[in-house]
Amino acid sequence: MEGDDMDMIETENKQVELDDMKIRLKEMEEEATALRQMHAKAGNEMASKQDPAAGGSSQANREEVDSRSVFVGNVDYSCTPEEVQQHFQSCGTVNRVTIRTDKFGQPKGYAYVEFLQSEAVQEALHLNESELHGRQLKVTVKRTNVPGMKQHRPRRPNPFMVYQSRGAIIPPFLYSPYGYGKIPRFRMPMRYSPYY
Repeated sequence: MEGDDMDMIETENKQVELDDMKIRLKEMEEEATALRQMHAKAGNEMASKQDPAAGGSSQANREEVDSRSVFVGNVDYSCTPEEVQQHFQSCGTVNRVTIRTDKFGQPKGYAYVEFLQSEAVQEALHLNESELHGRQLKVTVKRTNVPGMKQHRPRRPNPFMVYQSRGAIIPPFLYSPYGYGKIPRFRMPMRYSPYY
């Protein structure tokens, strides 16, 4: 009898464990399907952001806004956007004035003025070399930034530095016959170097 009871208890325990495992398996499958759906949704969002047709429309929109805008250079540092707007109000309705600032919030000395009509840009170009706060403004058509253009220009090679073509490379700070940071002015570089 006791053996039968033990067998019944073991089978019941195994049945309970099996049911628990089935419940956990079902929960894991539900989580997996939810993760797949989230992954597919994120993939679709990324594809729509990188879609060239969508990028082209934003690029076209940017070009359209830039065709209604002018660049204003030599703006006084104490000028406010309202004063710049008042100055260009005679050209047409001003949509937005942006005075560029550095990372400390100080003005950089130039601004962008966006109009509602593209005809106002031609009128604004007539205000080139007009004065605002005692400074002559430089007004030109705003250019559209081309994405992918390199912003950093590499350093130009120094024609006075002697470049080694073979042998050990000696850094310039170890071999500087004229002193650190000094280069010969108006002299031809040495042509014969026996120790290279």
